[in-house]
Amino acid sequence: MLGAVISVSGVFYLAVYWACLAMGVAAFVDAIRRRPDAFVAADRQTKVIWLGILGGSIAAQIMFPAIGGGALSILGLAGIVASIVYLVDVRRRLIDVSSGPRW
Repeated sequence: MLGAVISVSGVFYLAVYWACLAMGVAAFVDAIRRRPDAFVAADRQTKVIWLGILGGSIAAQIMFPAIGGGALSILGLAGIVASIVYLVDVRRRLIDVSSGPRW
């Protein structure tokens, strides 16, 4: 036996936690794969700055989970937001700049 009862809400929390962490890692890996000049051409922060932001967001999500992490859980939430901003805004602009004009 596991020794502890796992509730439905606990399983849901773990699923959301791992999904957010995976999203942060995916954003970080995507930023590593992009060319540094694409960030400048897209009129966004430099690649080094985004790698620092996304790396810090992964660390914050691991050290301070967004739910149930106490007073510092706001840092984990900020890490999730940083990953979302990269994937929704910055990544889209990088793809547009890298692919060139569309006909």
